Amino acid sequence: MTELWTPDHGAAAERTRLAWRRTVLSASVVGLLAARPAFHPDAGPREWVTAALSALGWTVLVALAYRRARGLGRRPPHPGRRTIAAYALTTIALAVLASSVVML
Repeated sequence: MTELWTPDHGAAAERTRLAWRRTVLSASVVGLLAARPAFHPDAGPREWVTAALSALGWTVLVALAYRRARGLGRRPPHPGRRTIAAYALTTIALAVLASSVVML
């Protein structure tokens, strides 16, 4: 008897969850690098505001990734359309913030 092939949704969800974890680790490094100028001895309000905004963005990214990982842990995995869109918008906002820091 021939066996029908079915995709292993559990493994796909696990790989996606691990990818979200790697993304959070990358965002942590970027957040720390963005906050670094605020600890310079002659840092001004602009550096402190930038560090605060990057910390806020990092917090939002971690919360969204945690939410998405929990959705992937369900059986069957819960689709994360709104979470993914919010994560993308937050990432774009952090990229704009980083660009403005580099340009100024």
